[in-house]
Amino acid sequence: MPFAAPARSRLRITLGAGAGGEVDTDVPVLAGVGVENLFGPARPAGREGPLALFQAGDWLLGAATLPLVAGLEQAARECYAHVFAATAGRHLARVWNYVPAINAPGPGGLENYQLFCRGRSLAFEQQFGKAFNMRLPSASAVGSESEDLTVVFAACSALPRHVENPRQVAAYDYPAEYGPRPPSFARATVIRAPGGTTVFISGTAAIRGHATFARDSLPEQLECTLSNLREISLACGLGFGLDEGGISTRHFKVYLRHAGDQPAVAARLAEGFLKSTDCVSYLKADLCRAPLLVEIEASLFGVTLLQPDPAASPVSLPA
Repeated sequence: MPFAAPARSRLRITLGAGAGGEVDTDVPVLAGVGVENLFGPARPAGREGPLALFQAGDWLLGAATLPLVAGLEQAARECYAHVFAATAGRHLARVWNYVPAINAPGPGGLENYQLFCRGRSLAFEQQFGKAFNMRLPSASAVGSESEDLTVVFAACSALPRHVENPRQVAAYDYPAEYGPRPPSFARATVIRAPGGTTVFISGTAAIRGHATFARDSLPEQLECTLSNLREISLACGLGFGLDEGGISTRHFKVYLRHAGDQPAVAARLAEGFLKSTDCVSYLKADLCRAPLLVEIEASLFGVTLLQPDPAASPVSLPA
């Protein structure tokens, strides 16, 4: 009788109690934390179209899963329009996107990720005009095993500071070779609050400038990814190691294209990158570019040692 591999659990995101508060991402968990709850207890805060909304202190959280009835691009555009309606008067701080068959070709010969990016970009432009880039929060977009698009967001009343990696071209400035509309996100977002600062680091991979580094070499891509994380950590004011000497609570998601790479990646991250108190999920997911093998994102809560940055004064956003 042939051996049947056990089915892997899927990452589940907990936003709050009640309908829509448990989000199934359809992203397999390889190791580590399988249920993510970043914001603690939250109460239901109604709905906006397909979005279930929750309130956790100053955080407004929301999630929706949309079938691709009119295609992926239209689903992304409609979902983000509802996100903007739900967050009116607040600021988007972080968005997680789980995109079905992210590297597969879609209508018109565009890759599904490119279709998603076009829908998201058009939604931002429709809401905020041509200068929408200054509004873009940290984000990630990875492949899921679902046939539907899932979007999860966090918004707040505090004015965020969106941060770029000086060694990378801003994603929203990518050249046309990556698609008709560039990705709409910042590399990181910093939110200062009296009780501590929150920092969201977007999905980070082996990209230098705008080019993929070390195609198909996991060790080289992982080192480039860690280098990029160090750069964005410095740009955020977290020092060289993502507040490694501080008291913040650190959550990491490590996305791997190939499940068999998990032990090697975990061993490398244990060599001075991760702390024993970190919450880490290792996940099997296709990434935004087919040659990319690993992507890492981070969410830090309760940062108290944020270094001052004279260039970091928040700019008032237009209403």
